[in-house]
Amino acid sequence: MQIKTPILAAFMGLAASVAMAQDYNTGLIQMNVPDGARPLDGFLWYPTEAEGQALRAHGNAVWEAIRVLPDAEPAGGARPLVVLSHGMFGNARNQAWLAAELTAAGYVVAAIDHPGTSTFQRDPDDARELWERPHDISRTIDHVLSMDAVEIDEDRIFMAGHSLGGWTAVMLAGGQYDTARIDGFCAANPDDLVCGIFQMWQVGMAEADRAVIAQDWSDPRLAGVAVFDLGGTQTFSDESLAGIETPLIVFGAPIANSGIDLDVESRALVARLPDGVRYIEPEGLAHFDFLGLCTEQAIGILTEENPEDVMVCENGGADRAADHAMIASEVIAFFDAQSGG
Repeated sequence: MQIKTPILAAFMGLAASVAMAQDYNTGLIQMNVPDGARPLDGFLWYPTEAEGQALRAHGNAVWEAIRVLPDAEPAGGARPLVVLSHGMFGNARNQAWLAAELTAAGYVVAAIDHPGTSTFQRDPDDARELWERPHDISRTIDHVLSMDAVEIDEDRIFMAGHSLGGWTAVMLAGGQYDTARIDGFCAANPDDLVCGIFQMWQVGMAEADRAVIAQDWSDPRLAGVAVFDLGGTQTFSDESLAGIETPLIVFGAPIANSGIDLDVESRALVARLPDGVRYIEPEGLAHFDFLGLCTEQAIGILTEENPEDVMVCENGGADRAADHAMIASEVIAFFDAQSGG
């Protein structure tokens, strides 16, 4: 495991305090962020002291469910908020496991499906307008702050993103799209994964789009950001990355089963960020370990029905559960540290 900042002792103390914190149950409500052109659907998970028969949610024959109490009374007091951003063709359920860990520690968690790049919504025009992804997160924050169901501490708003969601997270932290940089990079590296995807979606190709995507899409309300094995580092300007002031924790996954090259992505990102960024690269961690736990029958089902997706559940049981425990502990300790514990 690589850790860029020499604060391991401090982290261990924070992790201990997290372990000793009250464990809440997980409440759940469906969430819709209204907008005529781009409505967002997702979920709000929150800590509750309610008891009762928990229901299984966000699971199926491939994915393990989490336990929730739908529409339960929220625990009292203003709570920190974490907004999650899924990866390419993922969805709001992908990090439900992390939402359960965060709510147990007292956090409110929100996640939405990004139109155009989600499992269920793949409209090419929505995918092309990739700048809407960080805007989706800012709109979700606005919506949660307006809800009567939960009370949010506005000084403790965070986000976490996986893969393309990690790219979204860096945009929200202050990374700005550099059209000239990515044009040059892709000309020199035509087989790069991100270059191929962005070419397929026509991201930043039209002149009008180039002006919009290069704008500042950061959200100053974020007190900290977690980046999970991102793709798209090569799209950001050096100046914008060097100027990021939002605290960041960055995870890199060295098991190369996704096509993401750490030397181009997470390692390169951290090298271009200001000193003090926490970087963690656990041996054995794979890109898809940031998804949920897989059921015992998952590999068999995927082998028969979607053999190209088998890698998403490789070591997706006990090994992934151990990775989830580590990731959640690190993220909670990091977010707690940004708000004085």
